[in-house]
Amino acid sequence: MEQPVDEQALLSNKLSDNEKKFRSIYKNCSDVIFRSFYIGEQVKALLIYIEGLSNIEEIDDSVLTPLINASVGEDYLIDTLIHKEISTSSVKEVNTFADSIKEISAGNPVILVDQQISGFALGLSKWAKRSVDEPKAETVVRGPREGFIETIGVNTSLLRRRIRSPKLKMKSVEVGEYTKTRIKLAYVDGIVDETVLKETETRINRIDVDSILDSGVLEEFIEDNPNSPFPQTLATERPDVVTAGLLEGRVAVLVDGSPYVLVVPTTFYSLLQASEDYYGRYLIGTAIRWMRYLFLLISLFLPSLYVALVTYHQEMIPTTLLFSIAASRAQVPFPALIEALMMEITFEALREAGLRLPKQVGSAVSIVGALVIGEAAVSAGIVSAPMIIVVALTGVASFTIPRYSASNSIRMLRFPMILLAGTLGLLGIIMGIIVIIIHMASLRSFGVPYLSPMAPMQWGDMKDVLMRAPWWKFNTRPHFSGNYNKYRQTDNQKPSPIRGEE
Repeated sequence: MEQPVDEQALLSNKLSDNEKKFRSIYKNCSDVIFRSFYIGEQVKALLIYIEGLSNIEEIDDSVLTPLINASVGEDYLIDTLIHKEISTSSVKEVNTFADSIKEISAGNPVILVDQQISGFALGLSKWAKRSVDEPKAETVVRGPREGFIETIGVNTSLLRRRIRSPKLKMKSVEVGEYTKTRIKLAYVDGIVDETVLKETETRINRIDVDSILDSGVLEEFIEDNPNSPFPQTLATERPDVVTAGLLEGRVAVLVDGSPYVLVVPTTFYSLLQASEDYYGRYLIGTAIRWMRYLFLLISLFLPSLYVALVTYHQEMIPTTLLFSIAASRAQVPFPALIEALMMEITFEALREAGLRLPKQVGSAVSIVGALVIGEAAVSAGIVSAPMIIVVALTGVASFTIPRYSASNSIRMLRFPMILLAGTLGLLGIIMGIIVIIIHMASLRSFGVPYLSPMAPMQWGDMKDVLMRAPWWKFNTRPHFSGNYNKYRQTDNQKPSPIRGEE
């Protein structure tokens, strides 16, 4: 039986032994290419690379051709020859099988030379990647149209284009026994909250799993309370959002293979802020933010309020409206609680179907399905027309929440609120509100209170919560913990009008 190869072992100076072990490691891997050749027709060498991950044209033109045609004397030095003949931007020496496998898996070909105890990894990786495009889930009318993609190198370059300073640091970590997923921590030195940075590093370094396939997987390992329905990290596809977070002292976590970047710490109010709020006039941004808060409440409480009023508190409904609701519900065989649950579940099913179906038919199915099912249900007397209006308004309100993860949290909490309203009326709704507020007040995002700066109250940071202050008012950065770089611009930035001569 063939003995397993110790990947931590050092490379041998015998090329035949190294080749044998590498072929054993990559047994049944038809996409791994072993190319034997002679350097200057005298020194035997072996090139190992993975088809589809390495640049074949550059290997032929910049590696094989110059090495095969090189002139080798009796007193040659192989490392000098490699650096002289190979015209690639990166040549890295590798000494172990583990280092070689890591480079080969990253798309960098490795050259092994007979009578040499080290190999050379060449920076010639190349694979198909998606072009930079506008994020589909975070569209804006005014603002940058670039979005992150699945290639971590491109994502870091998008951040470098916006923060053109050497103070933007990138720390690299690998997680996953099999996937060896590259994770980069981005932060601005001198601005970052050091407490948050150290805590982020600690949480990532303690992860010991087989694979990290997406930033969503990593999120569950590093957030403070994974059992909470509320997200404690901000996941975004937009480089401008990440840049703004970095300049506020936050830490960005980039995961290779994922277009979503995690920004920590985050607060509940950060999840309700859209990047477009900051690109238009501040009065308009404030008005839209107030509307967003209003529709958040509608999305969470409107169905439960309707159920509570119709079931227990009819005296609170205006008489004319009460007669209209009673007439529409005369033929409905279900109580308001069952009616609301049926329609909310149906609406969520239609929304999910619209997401999972092909784009050509997804939107048509969700819209047409809602219209047809709603009209048919009212005509058949299964549900009442007011319930259709309530569910439709609730669905529209949920779309105003800019972060999809926060929208999902509200969607999930809507159902227990309906159950509480259907069993205890307004008292149940009040109990649900108290439980939600207590839970949110107890949450932390990397040590930062989830409801800050409102709880605990920090008056200096309130200018970007309920309102969007003008840019010349943002003199200080948000205060997360401990010492921090407080000022981000000088005072007295308010523009003054030029007055003509009288």
